Amino acid sequence: MMDMQRNAAGAAPLGILGGTFDPIHYAHLLLAEHAREQLGLSRVVFIPSARPPHKLDSPVTEPGHRYEMTRLATASNPYFEVSRREMDRHGPSYSITTIREIAAETGASVYFIVGADSVLDMVHWRQPDDILSEAHVATAGRPGFDMSRIPEALGPERAGKVQVFHAPLSNVSSTMIRERVAHGQSIRYMVPDSVEQYIRQHDLYQG
Repeated sequence: MMDMQRNAAGAAPLGILGGTFDPIHYAHLLLAEHAREQLGLSRVVFIPSARPPHKLDSPVTEPGHRYEMTRLATASNPYFEVSRREMDRHGPSYSITTIREIAAETGASVYFIVGADSVLDMVHWRQPDDILSEAHVATAGRPGFDMSRIPEALGPERAGKVQVFHAPLSNVSSTMIRERVAHGQSIRYMVPDSVEQYIRQHDLYQG
């Protein structure tokens, strides 16, 4: 866990990758690692959300489990860290709040890493223009995703502020993993072994 109170003027840029992580899987880890390498990030902070505003009416696994799976999945990478800040914050989790907190605490330039499909929804997020102006929004494509949809959804001016990097394409999703567990199917090579063991030990996603 990093010390977010460390404030260094001119600090190297860092990335933040938020999400439900229900559960975290290899596509998340690949996205973060390739962003770190290609964007020159000092580290990537994974931030499991407590109450995602867009999922308030959907069942989400208890935050403590999602945090622990994220911690296990990232433990072997010295450039990956996990923060509980959104879990410890009261009320829904908003990206702009997290971006502002981390920028103020670290003095670093913040790269906000999101999947390409999530970029399409940014117009519906809280203060999307502030997100685009106060952080570097960075994304990578997904299998079958047409990147031309981004300027169509955001408009040319907003889309011009989105930085695209390249990451291995993967069809793995948290929904797929939950469904496979519920049906007694293997999730090996979709998640780290430590995450698979945690899911089995705590009887998560059992339908």
